[in-house]
Amino acid sequence: MDNGSVTFRQKQAKRVDVFISELYPQFSRSYLAKKIIEGKIKVNNTNTKVSYKLHFNDIVCFQDIEFNNQPTNIDLPIVFENDFCIVINKPSGLITHSKGSNNNEEASIASFISNRLATNMSGNRAGIVHRLDRGTSGLIIAAKTTFALDYLQKQFANRKVNKSYLAIVNGHLERQQAIINMPIERNPKHPSTFRVGPNGKTAQTSYQVITSNKDYSLLMLTPTTGRTHQLRVHLKSIKYPIIGDKFYGGMEYQRLLLHAYKLTINLPDIGKITFTAPIPQEFKKLIKIPSTIL
Repeated sequence: MDNGSVTFRQKQAKRVDVFISELYPQFSRSYLAKKIIEGKIKVNNTNTKVSYKLHFNDIVCFQDIEFNNQPTNIDLPIVFENDFCIVINKPSGLITHSKGSNNNEEASIASFISNRLATNMSGNRAGIVHRLDRGTSGLIIAAKTTFALDYLQKQFANRKVNKSYLAIVNGHLERQQAIINMPIERNPKHPSTFRVGPNGKTAQTSYQVITSNKDYSLLMLTPTTGRTHQLRVHLKSIKYPIIGDKFYGGMEYQRLLLHAYKLTINLPDIGKITFTAPIPQEFKKLIKIPSTIL
């Protein structure tokens, strides 16, 4: 594609970023939009806008573009997909979306789904309904249309979505189940982290001990609110930080042992449905998982 060109031969007008992403599906639309803004992708040898609609015989030109290691060159396990949404079993270490504008070309859930979205959806957060932390694995749902995006986001905002997570901690909790009801605020000493504090927002997490061995306990966590780092902060507050959580005092491990295990939500065309994600091998290395949740 370096210093090349392609002629638009379709009778119906189409956005330039959509046309290019259809030609080269291995590249995310956010990445191509960035190149258009930089002037490395032109129309009729003239700088153009991302939203420009191509017409018959327009010539799209590519100049000095490096397309190595593109973010959409990843293969993610899809749990469910239809015309409205896609449910992915996110691996630990993958971000949900890039930050800022479109300058971060790191692979993400957003870049993976970009070529599945309706033509009127663009940007580095297009289709993203909710987030999972980089270290957290498991179920994440994304929307493929603006209607579905609004439909699903309203359920999260109104706390109509049921989410359950699995986590492993060191030691044994005195109470086998309880509700942690503590407000969460940003930590002014370390602004990228959070803490329990009187000036924070209401946050509530239920936990249940699923099983234990001599060293570890496996917990099922059910948040009724969705604060940033909520589960991690709440478990630290009761002195049982999640294993692998370097920000909140967890034992060092190869990854954060927090997994979005179950998701119950209403879909526009199906109604209420529950998804589950297989439990990662890293969990099974530390504790025997009961057959009831496998």
